[in-house]
Amino acid sequence: MSNTDMNMRGKIIFYEERNFQGRHYECMSDCADMSSYMSRCHSCRVESGCFMVYDRPNYMGNQYFFRRGEYADYMSMMGWRDYIRSCRMIPMYRGSYRMRIYERENFGGQMHECMDDCDSIMDHYRMSDCMSCHVMDGHWLMYEQPHYRGRMMYLRPGEYRNFREMGYGGMRFMSMRRIMDSWY
Repeated sequence: MSNTDMNMRGKIIFYEERNFQGRHYECMSDCADMSSYMSRCHSCRVESGCFMVYDRPNYMGNQYFFRRGEYADYMSMMGWRDYIRSCRMIPMYRGSYRMRIYERENFGGQMHECMDDCDSIMDHYRMSDCMSCHVMDGHWLMYEQPHYRGRMMYLRPGEYRNFREMGYGGMRFMSMRRIMDSWY
């Protein structure tokens, strides 16, 4: 595999202990259940690409975005438990970005088409809630607080009819950001 192919695929290494110590597991694609590879995870190193990691199997539960870099003790920094159960590689994307956000489930209520980052859905669109969306182009992160803070959700192209049914019942998404190729 050439260096170009490696950079397009991405690579993340998970370590059981802080500061890149202990057993490790290298991942270069999606992994729905990491529990058979390691019992806990306290640090990781992203050598290339971008990844979403999840605290439950099958890409469920709390999510966190990682881009190229070293995370020597990210568990205590983020207040997570000591394990990661699944991870998803975010493919590199170069093109236009387009998403429609809706105030209510099943694409109801106010609708706004977005092509850029938005640090406050409430301020920019006068929407008190965002309960569904349709991602036409690009890969996005939605955050529960304005200014790209709080828990997040990764969105790739597709229809997301009801955030509550996806396990985000208590969350209100208040900002969103494009995952740009410069992050890789």
